[in-house]
Amino acid sequence: MTQHKQHTVIDSPYGALTLVATDGILSNLYMTDQRHRPGQETFGERDDRPFGAAVDQLEAYFASELKDFTLELHLHGTPFQRSVWEQLLRIPYGETRSYGDLAEALGNPGASRAVGLANGKNPISIIVPCHRVVGSDGSLTGYGGGLERKQRLLDFERGAALF
Repeated sequence: MTQHKQHTVIDSPYGALTLVATDGILSNLYMTDQRHRPGQETFGERDDRPFGAAVDQLEAYFASELKDFTLELHLHGTPFQRSVWEQLLRIPYGETRSYGDLAEALGNPGASRAVGLANGKNPISIIVPCHRVVGSDGSLTGYGGGLERKQRLLDFERGAALF
């Protein structure tokens, strides 16, 4: 069965964001120059219609008016990746967790590296907050959107920086 994909592009304080819907449900959010970003040809036709709620919630987030997204998401990945992404959704706004914390929450304390790999494949940046994951010593570690964007997102959520 073929999945129907559509996309739109919106402006944000981080540059253009490309939102992709699969069968009308948000399945991807990519930043410009993001690691693991597939080619534009995989995004389907340009159509703004499926993205009204996502655009509204992203605008409210960037205006510091929204802390928790309430969107239906199409998270396509392995069962382990999806379990990691579900844990990301539980990290409160303005807080961070380490890869080890997530591995422990999944009942597999030795899986920090696997958690990191799954985190790096998160298909819905910002909304599924992979930017809230840091090293065990609190240091910034890899981020598909770049460490500068990760720091800016964390500073923004902590109220230390405005756009």
